[in-house]
Amino acid sequence: MFDSNDSALVEEISRLERLKSAAAAEQARAAVALYELRRADEAAAGLPKARHCRGVASEVALARQDSPSRGGRHLGFAKALVYEMPHTLAALECGALSEWRATLIVKQSACLDVENRRRLDAEMCADVATLEGKGDARIEADAKAIAYRLDAQAVVDRAAKAESDRTVTIRPAPDTMAYVTVLLPVAKGVGAYAALKRAADTTFDDRSRGQVMADTFFERVTGQPADIGDAVAVNLVIADETLLGGDDSPAVMEGYGPVPAAVARRLVDRAVTDKRSRCTLRRLYRRPKSGQLVAMESRSRFFPRGLARFIDLRDRTCRTPYCDAPIRHRDHARPHHRNGPTSAENGLGECERCNYAKESHGWKVAAGDENGVHTADFVTPTGHHYRSTAPPAPGPLLVDVSEIETRIGVAIAAYDAA
Repeated sequence: MFDSNDSALVEEISRLERLKSAAAAEQARAAVALYELRRADEAAAGLPKARHCRGVASEVALARQDSPSRGGRHLGFAKALVYEMPHTLAALECGALSEWRATLIVKQSACLDVENRRRLDAEMCADVATLEGKGDARIEADAKAIAYRLDAQAVVDRAAKAESDRTVTIRPAPDTMAYVTVLLPVAKGVGAYAALKRAADTTFDDRSRGQVMADTFFERVTGQPADIGDAVAVNLVIADETLLGGDDSPAVMEGYGPVPAAVARRLVDRAVTDKRSRCTLRRLYRRPKSGQLVAMESRSRFFPRGLARFIDLRDRTCRTPYCDAPIRHRDHARPHHRNGPTSAENGLGECERCNYAKESHGWKVAAGDENGVHTADFVTPTGHHYRSTAPPAPGPLLVDVSEIETRIGVAIAAYDAA
């Protein structure tokens, strides 16, 4: 129970914030210590230098219950603080900086050589009193200004190199919408936005300005009218009962997540009735008690297209615990060179980073079926165990397998009739 005195409560909040910062500093030291220990062990084991510490970032991520990409960023952050920025580390430890503000300083110094990075570190954080009252924007602006003064060319080169980071990402939005984000160099980004804005300025109908811009974006990217609905392949996993209207369990759209039953039925209806759409139905069977999709198997070393697609639909995202990255590789839990079968049970959907990490020295992965649930156990070089289970397929669980097959048959007949 907390003290009812408001002043005491404020003091407690402040104390806990300082404690969080001190813990972050100690965590950074522990991450670097693990990195150095793993490097020494792998060198002693005779591993090539290029393969040293390939799995350490993933170990850090699992210990932090975080994604591998964030684990990699944390390890890089920790190495910068411990090896090159002692004043920033000390400011973090005493609570003058939060972990995020220390990260901003490290990020702005990343383009500098070691000597200039140490100069920035001393100028920013040697006197922690100068940090008092500064928010995120001020901290970042000050670090950026110092970096530019110390090595203007390095800052310019970093800006030029940033063009290689251009990419497109997608993430779910409320109410079955999605955010598609395009990262472009500023000139191209402004040009793309201006083109969409121009289309909105010259279109006069019952749509809003934002709707015209969104529809124009879709049409120019896909080459299809915005009202076609499904101009590209979209995998929607939906239970037969939900499809026929007898249940309201949500469907699952690959790359997005759960979709309300009514919306899923509307998507299917539009795809079936629109003659411009080429809609296909693929049957997937699941276990009646666990809801897991039923396995398929092949003798091929590489996962055939159908089996790879099945693994994608079953796992949805990378199967490494805490990693929600899109699936890029389908790999054997027990390696093929150790007689691991090319099957759904031994197969895992993984992102590229996690697939390479589990091949590092000392890692072990085992996959199997436990009571109808597909599981994967990850063991790190330290012997720590982490478990991942495949998500259940959408729809209500049934007990009688024959009832499932009957309902699937009814659903297919109704779909074909439509």
